[in-house]
Amino acid sequence: TLLDRGPGEDLARELRNFIGEDLKNALYQPQKAQRGQEMEAAKAKLEEYAAQKYPDDAEIAKFIGKFYEKEIDRILHETILATGKRPDGRNPDELRPLAAKTGVIPRTHGSGLFQRGETKALSAATLGAPGDQQLLDGMEITGKKRFLHHYNFPPYSCGEVRFLRAPGRREIGHGMLAEKTLLPLIPSVEEFPYTIRVTSEIVSSNGSTSMAALSAASLALMDAGVPVKSHATGISMGMIAKDTQTYKILTDIQGPEDHHGDMDFKVAGTRKGVNAIQMDVKIDGITEEMMGRVLEQGKKARHRILDVLEGELAAPRPELSPYAPRIIIIKINPDKIREVIGPGGKVINEIIDQTGVQIDIEEDGTIFITAEKPEAGQKASEWIQNITREVKVGEMFTGKVRRIMNFGAFVEILPGQEGMIHISKLADRRVNKVEDVVKIGDVVSVKVVEIDDQGRINLSLKDAAK
Repeated sequence: TLLDRGPGEDLARELRNFIGEDLKNALYQPQKAQRGQEMEAAKAKLEEYAAQKYPDDAEIAKFIGKFYEKEIDRILHETILATGKRPDGRNPDELRPLAAKTGVIPRTHGSGLFQRGETKALSAATLGAPGDQQLLDGMEITGKKRFLHHYNFPPYSCGEVRFLRAPGRREIGHGMLAEKTLLPLIPSVEEFPYTIRVTSEIVSSNGSTSMAALSAASLALMDAGVPVKSHATGISMGMIAKDTQTYKILTDIQGPEDHHGDMDFKVAGTRKGVNAIQMDVKIDGITEEMMGRVLEQGKKARHRILDVLEGELAAPRPELSPYAPRIIIIKINPDKIREVIGPGGKVINEIIDQTGVQIDIEEDGTIFITAEKPEAGQKASEWIQNITREVKVGEMFTGKVRRIMNFGAFVEILPGQEGMIHISKLADRRVNKVEDVVKIGDVVSVKVVEIDDQGRINLSLKDAAK
């Protein structure tokens, strides 16, 4: 390294004497943009000095780059360990200013905005039908997933301009960390049958965006009316260490503390406990004492963030957004499922086409009807209930004549259910030809007189008139 004994030590000392104070002043600026500008200016000043003093040294530029990073690392460690002062002026256990807001996007099913310092996350919750679940078909995992959290980190969030590409490992990992934290709080299918997707977009980045996304997602879920058990949030804990005895635990780390610090320990959960953790260390490891201090200091920070979230919205909204779909659940005899589906899906497709709903059927006979408009859902529900209804002897129905045979007429008494009027049951008199009494398309009132062993319904037109 640059500080090893050898030819480079004298050069490093010379450069430190020249730029050390400027670099420290640049590093210890409260605003990210100002800090970045002044550090770039200090680096340019250093490169110009070295180029003028050592114009014939081809290795100087490479040396400068390594020295610059090493010097920032040294300044940060020495200053924080000696004084506890962090680059933005905070104490080791101090959070940046917090803010939370819900309902920021009026057309979504639910939305939440969370800000911690210059880090800001915007989340939108979308409720879908049970059939919208993600199908998992991997080598190790198969099944369905009804709660999804997706994390997006667009280039503009950190002041860059580049193409938007597919999510990388970092984005997928950050999204999964928040998802696993929230998963224990998601209600069961029986309580809340919706498929739930939350998308978190980082609109401004200065450290710990994954935990900001978690906080915003928690707000969006409650704003959407999802009956989650409580809010969840998290905090990124850092450490500046000389050894296992000399160290400082940092709450809510940001840019330089993340890049040059010795640990990034994300702790996420609720007031009742920790739901998920993720740790990266740049040293050999941490002791049990260090772990205990991190968790205790993180708990206090987590509770302070929860105070802010609960201050904005303490419990899930009692009503869903008017833009969210409504789900009607009905239970039928599993043996009747084939009647709802119909030959080649004819019946179920007709219901969907006529009402505009989405229908999901489980093997146990549970049917989920998802509708954008309540009246459409009600119409589909009644349609299905009529199809699966158990007809009883003695009931009266008004139906349309669908088919005529030599021996009688078939009348649709319920959607998808037909009964037959035998020619002898058409009238009190003798009928030679069925068409003499009824024709296809006629609407007639009939009475159920028999249901045979095969479930066939026999009707009477003459008994209905009595």
